[in-house]
Amino acid sequence: MTEPATPEPTKTKSGWLNVAIDYGPLIVFLVSFYLFRPDGEDSVGTLLAIMKSTGAFIVAAIAALIASKLLTGQVSKMLMLSTVLIVGFGGMTILLRDPFYVQVKPTVLYAFFGIVLLIGWMRGQAYLRWLLEAAFEGLSQEGWLKLSRNWGFFFLFLAVLNEALRMSVSFETWLWAKLWVFMGLSFGFTLVQLPMLLRHGLDPERKEGLVEEEPHTGA
Repeated sequence: MTEPATPEPTKTKSGWLNVAIDYGPLIVFLVSFYLFRPDGEDSVGTLLAIMKSTGAFIVAAIAALIASKLLTGQVSKMLMLSTVLIVGFGGMTILLRDPFYVQVKPTVLYAFFGIVLLIGWMRGQAYLRWLLEAAFEGLSQEGWLKLSRNWGFFFLFLAVLNEALRMSVSFETWLWAKLWVFMGLSFGFTLVQLPMLLRHGLDPERKEGLVEEEPHTGA
């Protein structure tokens, strides 16, 4: 099986635009829940706040998808799949009045990415390059394979972490963790990959782009 070719983007990403597109909907989700949540212990009010903030999350995710296309000229397969799952699982949360679905959505997404990347790695194919639709100048095939392997295991770790948090903390705490814990871990993990990538040919002038092109984890 030949590894899918990586299409060339029609526009270039600038600065931290990619990060904003990835994490913008999650920030909208968090802010909306904070604005709609009731004062004190009110399970009905909390559930209503979750429904409203999930609706805002869906709208923001679709807006981010459109913004990615308009501002960067492309929509990565990772972002596309994440948006589809946000709409699907978020819609189920609203329809069934159950936050389980929007909380388990990241687990499904992370597990899927992890399994796909590891299967590709075992077959000698760097699916991460195809999923990101990005190319780090000078990086060898071996470097891409190692990066795909590392991100595959990291995605599985995020899936387990999301489940642990979902089952052990409140919805609000889980939501805060989704932003600060997961984003911090992802940035840190991305930077840890830099020495390995430089050893495998990554152009030193492109190392800043490693953070800007990191896989989508703002699920």
